[in-house]
Amino acid sequence: MKTFILFVFTFCSLSLSAQEKEGVLGDYDGNRTKEYAYTKINDCNDDCDGKCETVIYFSDKNIKPFIIAPSRNGTLYNLKDLNNDGKDDIGFYPDWCTSCWHPFYVYTYGKSGWEPLVSPISTHCSQWEDEKFPIKKDPKKKGYVIITTSVWKDDDIKIISKSVKIN
Repeated sequence: MKTFILFVFTFCSLSLSAQEKEGVLGDYDGNRTKEYAYTKINDCNDDCDGKCETVIYFSDKNIKPFIIAPSRNGTLYNLKDLNNDGKDDIGFYPDWCTSCWHPFYVYTYGKSGWEPLVSPISTHCSQWEDEKFPIKKDPKKKGYVIITTSVWKDDDIKIISKSVKIN
C-alpha cells in the first residue's frame, strides 16, 4: 500500500511539473518571485467554430488573467522587461485555422491589470520562418523597441523593422 501511495504521489508531482513547464516562467508583477503564465482555450473546435478565446492565466492568482480573441490557443513568450518598469512583459502569438497572417500581442502589467505595451504587430508565417521576432529592446535607444512586422507591398510580403518609443 505504501508503494502504491508513493507511486501516486510521484506521478501527480511529475504531472504538475510537466504542466508548469508548458507555461512560461517570468516575474510578471515585479515582486521578484517567478510565476508561470499558461493558456486555456474557451469554446473552440478544430475548425475554429465557437467563441474561440484563449485565456492567459498565471500561477500567482493575484495576477489577473486576460483574454485574447479570436484565438485557438497559441504561443506565450516572456519578453523580459521591455519598458524598464521592473516587470517581465508577455507576448502572445495566437493560433488560428486560416491564413498565415496573425497579430503578435505585447502586454505589460500595470496598476489596473494587463494593458497593451504596443499595438498588435502584424506578422506573416514567412516572418517567423525567417526567424524575425516581432519585438525586442532597441540596444541603441533607451525607452525604444524595435518592431518587426510583415506588410503587403508591391505584390509581395515584406518584412520591415522600425524603432518605436514606448516610454
